[in-house]
Amino acid sequence: MKEYGLIVVGTGAGMNVVDSALERGLKVAIVEEGPMGGTCLNRGCIPSKVLVHVADVIREAQEAARIGVSLKVESVDYKRIKERMWDIVLTGRGEMETSLKQIKDIDFYNVIGTFVSEYTMQVGNETITAPRIVLASGARAQIPPIPGLDKVKHHTYRTVFGIEEKPESIVILGGGYIGCEFAHFFSAIGTRVVVVGRNPVLLPHEEPETSLLVKRRLSQHAEIHTGTDTIKVEGRDGQIAVTIKDPAEKAERTVEAQHLLVATGVRSNSDWLKPENSGVKTDDKGWITTNQYLETSKANIFALGDALGRNMYRHTANYEASVVRNNLFEEHKVTLDLHAVPHAVFTDPQVGQVGMTEEEAKQGRKVMVGVSRYFDSAMGYAYGDEDTFAKVIVEYPSRKILGATVVGPQAATLVQQVVNLMNSETGTYAPLARAQIIHPALSEVLASAFGRLRPANFEPERHHHEHSR
Repeated sequence: MKEYGLIVVGTGAGMNVVDSALERGLKVAIVEEGPMGGTCLNRGCIPSKVLVHVADVIREAQEAARIGVSLKVESVDYKRIKERMWDIVLTGRGEMETSLKQIKDIDFYNVIGTFVSEYTMQVGNETITAPRIVLASGARAQIPPIPGLDKVKHHTYRTVFGIEEKPESIVILGGGYIGCEFAHFFSAIGTRVVVVGRNPVLLPHEEPETSLLVKRRLSQHAEIHTGTDTIKVEGRDGQIAVTIKDPAEKAERTVEAQHLLVATGVRSNSDWLKPENSGVKTDDKGWITTNQYLETSKANIFALGDALGRNMYRHTANYEASVVRNNLFEEHKVTLDLHAVPHAVFTDPQVGQVGMTEEEAKQGRKVMVGVSRYFDSAMGYAYGDEDTFAKVIVEYPSRKILGATVVGPQAATLVQQVVNLMNSETGTYAPLARAQIIHPALSEVLASAFGRLRPANFEPERHHHEHSR
């Protein structure tokens, strides 16, 4: 049995706690079942954005006609696109591997780690133990029990980046953010795309108007089925045939494609990790449960990131890693603050969101909502986009910002301004109200939304003296 000062499972955000352990002279074991760098670097945010930017450029060229410029996309160099993507992934991975090898107090186990008893793991042929453990063990694709799916070659987000030739056609199962981002990319480069989602809407966790607009836009370039069941899957003459039942149609129908991407959500890795063998509790879906300090039910075993089954974003995992690092090594404990968790969906159009949706905000409080269209600002008009918008939700009468959604060009960048306001001392929009907003810039779309706040679920009290002023 090998003894360590700290075991870290997962090389995504889990790596953020390693330096603090080394500074204290602890020997560290790192356990990783996949490639170094975790989901974000290898099969998530980073490679997918290299692809999505290509799609954004293509769509911008195709839509330039509405502002008086006629552009044509002459060709798409799929090989070059993929080379650029692998370049950033492999460089990042290589740098991590090189720096790890140079640190004598780190042992790296590139296998699935499984708990065998308290604070003790089996890694390959070895058994390791440590008094402190960080579980940043991630998640993996959830494969639905569709008849025939196990008999055909299908992709998940882990393998879709490996498609060598530009696909002629692809069926995507799932209408969440992974499905919508890949539908945007593949349809833009000329692949015939069919999206099949069981949920009645695309992006079910967003505002209803967001889901509606994304579906309308993607439907211009891809065949989109929502509220649709996948009945069975089979191989047919080198193609994959997917039988679906659309609620709008009485009979079943079959869609065929060269590739199949299964993007129907993710599942916990607890069945590999077996945290219960170390006294670490999970919920009924296998996600690791933690307290406000991110400590599990077992003292000095902490968990963060996708392993918790919520807010599966790298920036949230990085923040959680900073909480864990503090609570592992410092006397003063810090608590988790998730009041302003932002995220973006890089599809067509781009979506940026933070905090609550309007429906969530209305539960038990008075709220005001402001909506502004891009097109009503000078720069938004210049873009020529009539559908895109910003929406903000504020508590009444405190003026605390509860949430915001931006759908349109630069949405992720714009919504960040709201994230920053939500993290200011008062959490209100007062700094924005006092600020000079660059004119004309897209920031005006957001300022305008705050300027249009109206009561959403209450009648404002009318004070007579207000009218006499």
